[in-house]
Amino acid sequence: MFQSLFRFDTDTAPKEGELFKVIDLYGSTFEIRYGYYEEQDRHSRYAEPIAIYPDFIKQPRYTDDGTPFSTAIQSPCHHFRGKRDENSTCGDCAFYEHCEELMGLCIHPGNRLENKQ
Repeated sequence: MFQSLFRFDTDTAPKEGELFKVIDLYGSTFEIRYGYYEEQDRHSRYAEPIAIYPDFIKQPRYTDDGTPFSTAIQSPCHHFRGKRDENSTCGDCAFYEHCEELMGLCIHPGNRLENKQ
């Protein structure tokens, strides 16, 4: 009985690099693929690939009008407004505008492209 609880079906598990979903937002296309956020997860016998969203902190992307893309799971910036703790993310911020899946926009004026240059 317990053996079946811990058995992983590798035939149906997603493979690293496989396409999870294509998201079109404000004229930009994002391919979300399966993978690992941490290298150590790749080597764990229990970890399976998960949908990996863009890291807009390392590689910012903007809409045509200069609004930055964000993900609900990324670390918040210094403009964060909301109840903040060590687990807070952009998705918890009053300035996060949800779009699709875990992707959205940061609508704080200080993060707009023209204010970053």
